[in-house]
Amino acid sequence: MLNSNIRGFAFDTEMKPKILITRELFPQTLATLAQHFDVSGNQDDVPFTAQQMMQHLADKAGVLVVGGDRIDAAAIAAAPQLKVIANCAVGYNNVDVAAASARRILVTNTPGVLDETTADLTWALMFAAARGVTERERFVRSGKWESIRFIRNLGLDVHGATLGIIGMGRIGQAVARRAAGFNMRVIYSNRARLGSDIERACNASYVEKAELLRQADFVTLHMPYSAENHHLIGAKEIALMQPSAVLINAARGGIVDELALIDALKNKRIAAAGIDVFENEPKVRPEFFALDNVVLLPHIGSATTGTRRKMADLAAQNLIAGLTTGTAPNLVNG
Repeated sequence: MLNSNIRGFAFDTEMKPKILITRELFPQTLATLAQHFDVSGNQDDVPFTAQQMMQHLADKAGVLVVGGDRIDAAAIAAAPQLKVIANCAVGYNNVDVAAASARRILVTNTPGVLDETTADLTWALMFAAARGVTERERFVRSGKWESIRFIRNLGLDVHGATLGIIGMGRIGQAVARRAAGFNMRVIYSNRARLGSDIERACNASYVEKAELLRQADFVTLHMPYSAENHHLIGAKEIALMQPSAVLINAARGGIVDELALIDALKNKRIAAAGIDVFENEPKVRPEFFALDNVVLLPHIGSATTGTRRKMADLAAQNLIAGLTTGTAPNLVNG
């Protein structure tokens, strides 16, 4: 029996469990999965509607979720044979974990392999926002640059500044370690204070969140999205920040109240922001587009070839283990 659902592939799938891959994936990963499963893919990379997702999952034992596609309670209910949901991301707020757990469906993610790359992107946002890189780049492209103006196009120094990190997990720590090269003072806020050995390794000092917001020149967010973290940074929190401060969010969109941030940027209550994630991705509030003091990126924190390959391979390993052994590494509901 051959399955031709994956463009450019034809796999021998006799008697193999059926799985769905929701978006385009690397051919090498597809080939690995095809050794174990009857693979239905979406190499055209056109997002499924909610109804299409339910239809595609109806006879599947597993699903590898790519690009943050939503697997909600309705999709889970429409998939009576579903045993494993392998999310190709470290965050998993796109999956209804409670509904999956009620059905004893394994849910996995891909932690660890994207930490350093996401930390790199955080620093790219920090520098771009501090120096107005995207605004100045548009200025040059427009043909308006006619002379060097000594007190125009001024930005903010990163070296020697105070870096405030809210959420000091693996990615937050990777961001902190990089700060040593810029002679920065690092402060952090976290649900629980870290051990002294980690603080020394990161050259970071613990403070309460409100104090961090008051002191930091750069505030960067690194925590998963949850109901508890919804709008963790809103008008009240932004009001504590310095007028010269910069906010960076490469975590999850719902952590920041976007309307409060837009208002603060518009009225110069903070200097700038760098944003890689949004509340209603891929939709972006149009008010952002009118602002010159914000850098906007399309959720590319982990988007390097090497890292995305590792993420895909880890998600595949999770799926293979889950469907062949009944358990899996990187369980989020184990």
